[in-house]
Amino acid sequence: MRRGFTLLELTITVTLIGVIALIAIPSVARVRDRAAVHGATSLLVSALADARHQALRWQRRTAVRFDTLSAHATVHAGRDTLSRVPLDSLFRVAMRASRDSIAFYPLGLGYGAANARLIITRGAAAETVTVSRAGRVKR
Repeated sequence: MRRGFTLLELTITVTLIGVIALIAIPSVARVRDRAAVHGATSLLVSALADARHQALRWQRRTAVRFDTLSAHATVHAGRDTLSRVPLDSLFRVAMRASRDSIAFYPLGLGYGAANARLIITRGAAAETVTVSRAGRVKR
């Protein structure tokens, strides 16, 4: 009776594991990119909804400012900073925005003449958030 494996059997097994790993790694990276983009988008939508809610609740203009270089969003009401959303440090994503800020009137309506579009990207994954002039946030 033989116990153990030969060097040839071990070499073939390790080679097969390596080939399977090479096939699986890119798909795992794509899944991680999509998950990071989805999480960052959810956090951004939550911050926008919170800003609108604060404008309605306290009856004062509330703004969300976007720093696209560092992928941060900051919610302001007057001189007060209500929250900061560091998307880059949390999810390692990039952000592009059609406007540098979005403001909400005390009635919850968006301030400005046009819709705002925010694009969150990482690798090949991307999601778009649109804020209408009526203050509605859409993914």
